[in-house]
Order: sequence, then structure tokens, then C-alpha cells
Amino acid sequence: MDMQAEIVAVGTELLLGQIANTNGQWISSQLATKGIGVYFHQVVGDNHKRLKSVIIQALERSNLILITGGLGPTDDDLTREVVSEVVGRKLIENEAVLADIKDYFNRTNRPMSGNNSKQALVIDGAAIIRNPIGTAPGMLIEYQQSLIILMPGVPSEMKNMVTDSILPYLEEKYQLNDVIESKMLRCIGIGESQLETEVKDLIDNQTNPTIAPLAADGEVALRITAKASSKESAKQLIETMETEIHNRIGQYIYGSDDQKLIDVIINQLKKESATIAGAESLTGGKFADQFVSIPGSSQVFNGSLVSYSKSAKINALGVSQATVDQYGVVSKQTAYEMAKQAKRAFNSTYALSFTGVAGPEPLEGQPVGTVHICLYHNENDYQTHTFHFSKPRNIVRELAVKRGLELIYKYLK
Repeated sequence: MDMQAEIVAVGTELLLGQIANTNGQWISSQLATKGIGVYFHQVVGDNHKRLKSVIIQALERSNLILITGGLGPTDDDLTREVVSEVVGRKLIENEAVLADIKDYFNRTNRPMSGNNSKQALVIDGAAIIRNPIGTAPGMLIEYQQSLIILMPGVPSEMKNMVTDSILPYLEEKYQLNDVIESKMLRCIGIGESQLETEVKDLIDNQTNPTIAPLAADGEVALRITAKASSKESAKQLIETMETEIHNRIGQYIYGSDDQKLIDVIINQLKKESATIAGAESLTGGKFADQFVSIPGSSQVFNGSLVSYSKSAKINALGVSQATVDQYGVVSKQTAYEMAKQAKRAFNSTYALSFTGVAGPEPLEGQPVGTVHICLYHNENDYQTHTFHFSKPRNIVRELAVKRGLELIYKYLK
């Protein structure tokens, strides 16, 4: 049977952004290990009408529906009642579940409220999933050609059920032998549209594995996903596709999966036994934060001076008054001197400087989003670049750092 899974997260707190829906992400990753593809994610609040509509829609297009949340003891916990209504089966009190709930409160030395007995109501004909670390049981309900699985929204309780009960049940019932593996190829220096153009024929003709371009945080990535009878076979399919992709855009690929550009740069610097420092204006320490967030980066990162004002650039960093007077603080010339002085001050192999206009107003006749960056090694080896970002203030600052890291990576590469 071809499993098409859908995950429904129930809870108004998710829609309000008070908590993140990490359950959906985790369940998807676990289903992938059994070769089950998740086709849809839905989030719905604690509302009877809307929850019913979501479940009906899920049943129309998916044959495995996993629902988290809404199994608590309060009036706004509606999942069991709504699913009972959709499948046309009564809720009945389960004595074994009620005994489990009472035992839980005894073990935790807490009084049991009357409304907790509501959690002993189960859908007639459902298989019960015991909950040894909480009060809400899970349920497996076979309905028409689908399987509906109810789980508590508390992550620890949900994960315990998935690992100990649900995955083994699915594996045995549906004779699951496949696995789904994915690999992310991370790129820098190429836009999403160009990336798609370079691999468009692969996307158009994809079967297994599949590939998809993604964009985020000033860089792009390609996700390769394969389904096979074993992890090794899936990885082989991915490697074959990866080789073809490298042949086309290898010059833009810096890493894979959870690897970050800053990790690659730190390793590059370590191999050279080199160090780097920074001189920052509009980035305000964001460049330094990239390094100090990584344990052990002190081997290659000497420090960064935030010289935000004109006087700080002149008095603290050592940029000449003449340069500032002639060219302004937002200029390639000032960026050059900032980097040169940072290398001197921190006694580093390289230095990177940032000066620009983050906004909201133009500065020195330069439009918002203008950024000058200089990578300095010595008088005969330096480069300055000008960028224009049409983005809000803080995104301009983040993109400036990203472009600076890209300059370092390409230079060291």
C-alpha cells in the first residue's frame, strides 16, 4: 500500500506563534526512516468547526493522518470529540485508561481533577496507545481506507508513542521496507533563479531521486531526496545525482546538510594557520558573532572593532581624517582603511571591514542599502566591493555579513 501521510497539529497557541510546531517536523523525519512520505502539514486552532473541516479534507487526500494535540482534559481540547463525530463512532469510557490516569496521579503525588476523567473517553473500536509518562492516551482508528492516529501534543509524550508504538505498528501492518533519505547541497554566490536554470532539465525529468531548490538567509540550496529499500541504496541514488549536480554548479557548492558557511571558513583558516579580524560599522558586531558562536573559533578569529560613528572610525580605529573628509564614511576608501587598520590592530593575517547605509535614511548621498566591504591581506593583496540591498534595515545588515563571508570563502578557496 502506498502510504500518503498528512500531519495535523491542533492548538490555537500554534497559530498565535506562542510555540513552534516542532512536532510536525520531528514526526516527518521519523516517518521518512520508514519510507513514508508526508504530503501535507496542517495547523488548526481549538475550534470545532474548523478542526472538523481539516480532518475531512485530510481524509479525502491522505490515507495516514497523524493528529497531535487537543487530547487534554479541558473544554477546548476537542480532538477526540471531533474525530468521533467525523468517523461516526461513540466515545466510551475505557476502564484501563482511567486506571492508568489514576495511577499516573498517584505516582506523581498530585490530586486528580474531575475533568481528567475526560481523557479516559476513547473512540469506539480504536486501538489504545498507552501513555506511561502522561495522562492522554493515543488512539489508532481505522476508517474507510485510512488510518487516523491521535497523539498528545506534549512533545515528550508524543515522541514516546511514535518511537515505542506507532512506528513498530506501521512497520508490521504495512510491511514497510523502504527508507527516505535526503541531502542538502548548500550554495553561495548563485541566485535561486540561476540555480534552477542550471538544473531545470533534472527537475523536469525527476523521478527518484527528486531535487528541489530552496532559498533562505542570503544563500540557496538544492535538496536531493531518494526512496529505496535500504539506506545504502538511497544514498547511492543521491550520490549519482549529486555528481551530476556538481558537474554543473560545483563552483557554487560550499557544503551540505547542516554545514554552515562559517564552519567552512573556520576550517579553511585553520588549514592555513591564518587568522582574521573585523572592522564593523553598520553590521554592529554581527560579523564577530558569526565566529564567536562557534566553539574553538579563537584559533582563527582575533577580534572585531565596532566603529559605528565617524569619530570612532578616526579615533579608535585609525581611519585618516583626510579620507573621511574627501570620500565620506560610506566609501570604498574608508572601507579599505578600516580593514587595513583592523589587521594592524589585531595582528591578524586578514581583515574584513563593513561600512554602509542600513537605513532608514540615506547618508552622504548614498542610498539606503549601499554597503562597502573590504577584504585586506596586504598592500598588494586586497579587494573592495560595493553592494546594494533593497531590503529593510536589519536584513541589509545580515546580508552584508553574508556577502562578507562569501568574499572570504572564495578568496581562501
